[in-house]
Amino acid sequence: MMDAPALAILTRLLRNERVASLGTLRDGLPTVSLVPFAAGDRATLWLHLSGLALHTKDIAVDPRVSLMIAERDDPARNPLSLARVSLRGNLARISSEGEEYDNGKSTYLAKFPDSGLVFSLGDFALYRFTPESARFVAGFGRAFDLDSAELGRATHL
Repeated sequence: MMDAPALAILTRLLRNERVASLGTLRDGLPTVSLVPFAAGDRATLWLHLSGLALHTKDIAVDPRVSLMIAERDDPARNPLSLARVSLRGNLARISSEGEEYDNGKSTYLAKFPDSGLVFSLGDFALYRFTPESARFVAGFGRAFDLDSAELGRATHL
C-alpha cells in the first residue's frame, strides 16, 4: 500500500506530465511510441489518436497496451531516481456521441486547449485507457505494485 508521500508523487505524475510512452503489439512484437494523455477520474486516461498512426492500427488488432509515464529528466539527478509508473490495460475507442465522449473530450481539452481543431479532423478518435495494474517507482527502493483502485486514488476517485 502506498504511503501519502508516494501517492502525492503518483498524483503529480498523472496530473502534470503531458506525454506517455505507449507500448503496443505489432506482429507479436512490442513497439513503443509517444502519445499525449490526460488523466480523468477512476484511473481513466484519455488519448486522442490518429487512425493513420501505426500504434492505432496495432490497437485495432489487439487493445492490450502499456503506458509509461515518467518524471522529466534533470541532469542534476541520477536518472534512476526519477519517479515513473508503468501501466498495463486496454484501450477502447469511444463513440463520438454521448456523455462519455463529452467527458473525455472535456478532460483532454482542459489539459491540451490548443487541440480543439484536431477534434474536428476525421482521422482522429478519442480512446479510453483502463488500467488493470501498474508498477510505480517513487524513487530508490520505493516501488509499488498497484491495482486500479489504488490508481484511482491518485486520479482523485
